[in-house]
Amino acid sequence: MNQKSMLLEGLSDAVGFVGGALLGFGIGYLFGLNIFDAGYSNSSIVGIVLVGLGGGLGLQAARRWRSRQKP
Repeated sequence: MNQKSMLLEGLSDAVGFVGGALLGFGIGYLFGLNIFDAGYSNSSIVGIVLVGLGGGLGLQAARRWRSRQKP
């Protein structure tokens, strides 16, 4: 594996994860789930779970995109 493909892999993983996490945060925000509430309320925990799920799904989407780019 050369350096260019390793850089593309790392950048696409990072963009997918962060983008998915932000999308999860945005969905939680629309439903009124604040992950920054004081303490661990139920709405805070559900918001944190949405951010985690969004990050994981974004990472998987980036990896699927990258696998389709290869000849």
